[in-house]
Amino acid sequence: MPTTALTPEELDAQAARLHDTDAWRQIVTGWDLTAPVPPESPSPAIGAPAAPAPAADWRALLSVPVDRLIADSVRALPAAAPRERPLPGRVGAILPDRLHAWRRVGRPDVLPSVHLAHARRILTEWGWQNTPYRLRNIRGARCVCGAMLTAHRLGYGSAETVDRAGAWLIAELRSQGWTGLIGPWNRYPGRTAEDALALIDATISRAARAGQ
Repeated sequence: MPTTALTPEELDAQAARLHDTDAWRQIVTGWDLTAPVPPESPSPAIGAPAAPAPAADWRALLSVPVDRLIADSVRALPAAAPRERPLPGRVGAILPDRLHAWRRVGRPDVLPSVHLAHARRILTEWGWQNTPYRLRNIRGARCVCGAMLTAHRLGYGSAETVDRAGAWLIAELRSQGWTGLIGPWNRYPGRTAEDALALIDATISRAARAGQ
């Protein structure tokens, strides 16, 4: 499977170009209009008596074998979440990202919000840094864009997903009043790791509510 050779600056520029297209801006600025709305139950007419709740016919349960009741209950339970692969250790954090490309083999694509969640995990476990124009520091800590590229190399999302996740990040930055790109925001004086995680959390929420 081919891998991307993007740098954080190239990712930043591509995400900005995507965000500035008319079609994508309609998506990222109208997520609250396109998000699914829970159906409302019809309200009873004024003065009309409330309809009684249907009584459960417990007698029907007597004719159902216990084994079938248990099987039906098990099937009704939500499916167990797939086991998540742990991140490579501290040595893996400082290795070049291209050496992790084999991890992409057989991995399905994910939504932008899921991709960002993996990028957040990278920042949490491997650390955040804001050295200008650097993917990582000597300890393997990443900038925000660097964490997104590393998540891609680890198999969490295609190159197109990374661009869409970056566009969602820029949309969140615009809503907070930041008019520049992600990189300058990341290295702005006084920026902290808590700021970076809060930005990703807000972006995940924004994208997830839009179904992305």
